Amino acid sequence: MRVVITGAAGFVGRKLAERLARDGEISGEKIDEMALFDVVEPVVPQAAFPIEAVVGDISDSSEINRLIGKTTGHVFHLAAIVSGQAEAEFDTGMRINLDGTRVVLEACRQLEEPAKLIFSSSVAVFGGEVPPVIQDDTALNPQTSYGAQKAAGELLVNDYSRKGFVDGRSLRLPTVVVRPGKPNRAASTFASSIIREPLQGDSAVCPVDPDARMWIASPRTVLASLLHAHKLPAESYGMNRSITLPGITVSIGEMVEALERVAGREVVERISWEKDDTIARIVAGWCATFNPVRGLALGFPQDSSMDEIISAFIEDDMVRK
Repeated sequence: MRVVITGAAGFVGRKLAERLARDGEISGEKIDEMALFDVVEPVVPQAAFPIEAVVGDISDSSEINRLIGKTTGHVFHLAAIVSGQAEAEFDTGMRINLDGTRVVLEACRQLEEPAKLIFSSSVAVFGGEVPPVIQDDTALNPQTSYGAQKAAGELLVNDYSRKGFVDGRSLRLPTVVVRPGKPNRAASTFASSIIREPLQGDSAVCPVDPDARMWIASPRTVLASLLHAHKLPAESYGMNRSITLPGITVSIGEMVEALERVAGREVVERISWEKDDTIARIVAGWCATFNPVRGLALGFPQDSSMDEIISAFIEDDMVRK
């Protein structure tokens, strides 16, 4: 049985590949081979089975048809360009985030047996005039190109699953904090930078006010959610294959207060506050409070506090100089 991970060079894809390589199985099924796909070469972890690193274009059907071959049983579709880039480069966002998703689904459609497919969506599918707390049945109304592309992807996953072409599951990820690595072009990148850089001895700039609020989850919880979504039987999802993942609501000020509790005042003093009106406006339009009843009922995990999230980053991903 072959497992395919798109977007495998990203930090979530890398953590997922490492976990599956270590376990050697997924949901009780032995892994015979794995393919890691991205626009840059993914890191290949050690494993007891063959792992192939593939560099290519997610929107190229000929490449993806070769990637998702006849022995493929499981696909984690994580490949995407981030929110800020999708907003600035409309055509690129549509090609990668929307066309690429359909190419993956079409490749899965050619398989003799429906593959189990996990699609990484986003809470950016919500927006506009929303209630104070987003419920599971709140209408999708994305206010960014990225959110629109993810919403369209969810609808495609639902329809391909309804037709029996795939066994799909779409996970609406909160903002993931603390991301390891370097800042990217996501509008939310600062939320990790103001924790990661100060902890690693570097300065960071916060472009929003302390009272700005976000719905977040840790990398540990996101990885656990991907695996949990995979092991749930198809009938658990019913007629709606999209799940809003549990997260926690925190203000930026509360994040910094947690950083001080965990790491001390000296670390917090490496943060400077320089408001960027464009980023602040984008963040202000995000939904920050959710009531993920369905996700919790299905057993998806939830972080307990910002202190716990920061401590997990220190343990798992912090670069010590």
